[in-house]
Amino acid sequence: MKIAAPTLGFALAALATLAGACAGADSPNTKSTDACVKLCKDALAKGTDLAAGPCLSDGLSGGVVSPNTVCDVAHKPRTAIDDDRANQCDAFHDGRASHFIEVDPSCAVIVVE
Repeated sequence: MKIAAPTLGFALAALATLAGACAGADSPNTKSTDACVKLCKDALAKGTDLAAGPCLSDGLSGGVVSPNTVCDVAHKPRTAIDDDRANQCDAFHDGRASHFIEVDPSCAVIVVE
């Protein structure tokens, strides 16, 4: 079946719009990622030891990073300490936040999800 060019263009535009909508307005973006990196660098500047992979922000409503997004320190490759519940953000673990940004102990971004 041959699809006319204008119809195909409309279909592709509609698909792109739908894909953007599915990402959700509350999903992590560059601003959120930058905020997480800043939190990490601020913690390092204060002398905080990030080797244990602490949670930097639980990202709840009004959170520093963004609502529904946590900022966590982890390692690449992951280590056992990263899977220790004590080193994870409560809001994500408990299901109150559905997105996370992980940075390594030197504040390089590992994952944005």
